[in-house]
Amino acid sequence: MKKFFVLLILLTLVLSGSTIIEYGYKVGDKAIDFKLKNVDGNYISMSDNPDNNGYIIVFTCNTCPWARGYEQRIINLHKKYVPEGFPVIAIQPNDPEVQPGDSFEEMQKRAEEYDYPYPYVIDAGQDITIAYGATKTPHVYLLERVGSDYFVRYIGGIDNSPRDGLLATEKYVETAIDQLLAGEEVETTVTKAIGCSIKWSTVAKAKLKKL
Repeated sequence: MKKFFVLLILLTLVLSGSTIIEYGYKVGDKAIDFKLKNVDGNYISMSDNPDNNGYIIVFTCNTCPWARGYEQRIINLHKKYVPEGFPVIAIQPNDPEVQPGDSFEEMQKRAEEYDYPYPYVIDAGQDITIAYGATKTPHVYLLERVGSDYFVRYIGGIDNSPRDGLLATEKYVETAIDQLLAGEEVETTVTKAIGCSIKWSTVAKAKLKKL
């Protein structure tokens, strides 16, 4: 009987167009490394910089209004925390066939126009996006380096003011990094990421159905 009700709930969600997200990292998980193409043509991996304390991994894109609204705040995060060993790596997760404005060529144009001080890489196969469990742009994963490994310490939004950074009263990513730098546990480890949905390829959708 219990299984019947679970199946009924799942069917209801599918018919209503809702999606259950069961894949991706949880706080405390070890994050796999990646090798993704940067806008300068070089390939970027986390292991390229073994002397840092971690990474601010941001899934973001060119076209989403929410992502655009956070653009300067992402730049500011990088500039503030790269001296502390927490640089930004921005990952563009959308399939360009679905969202042409997020093509690699358009990424190059935007990175040059806004002079991004951090790598802006494309997840061409969307495998890293699936591995992390990102669902929005922007969606942040704060990683802490322990030895040669990286562990997830925070997942969610950058702050509590998606429309205007000046109105933010809680800066989730900054607070989490400051706590890590102070040798403390991160208090708020998960928040809701607000933004545009990831634009999946047909191949990626098939992979997600198998998870």
